[in-house]
Amino acid sequence: MDISQAKSLNHPRKRRKRVGRGRASGHGKTSGRGRDGAKSRSGWSSRSRSGGNLPLFRHIPRVGFSNAAFKKHYSVINVGRLCVLEPGSEVTPELMKERGLVKQVAHDGIKVLGTGEVDRALKVRAHAFSEGARQKIEAAGGTVEVIPGPKKPVRNKMKRVAAPAEE
Repeated sequence: MDISQAKSLNHPRKRRKRVGRGRASGHGKTSGRGRDGAKSRSGWSSRSRSGGNLPLFRHIPRVGFSNAAFKKHYSVINVGRLCVLEPGSEVTPELMKERGLVKQVAHDGIKVLGTGEVDRALKVRAHAFSEGARQKIEAAGGTVEVIPGPKKPVRNKMKRVAAPAEE
């Protein structure tokens, strides 16, 4: 057998690149990372970076559950603002809107909060009350009545809306 006929062995794994072992190795000094910039520093990661394009994680829509759709939206009024009404009167959402105590009734109705003092007996009807408001109204000799909120329309998304019939 001649040395010119000798074959190299196939290595099962590629040898690792030994960097930072002097200029003569070809991978010395900057260890193949170039001179400056984030990529030359330790701790740099190419994850979520895709050149000038929008990163992949921002392409993908966020999924999951949120309770935001079930949040109650009330128009609020404090107990102290009810003192402009006559003693013994029945306070309803319509009366509050008529007198300008609330601008408009929200989706889930009106909630009475406990800030301020009430000095007269009132029959207050609203969609929700805080515990402090309930105590102050009843301590002044008034009554509290919770009325049901407005119903939200239920729409079947699978059902096709029929076009209006022409006469």
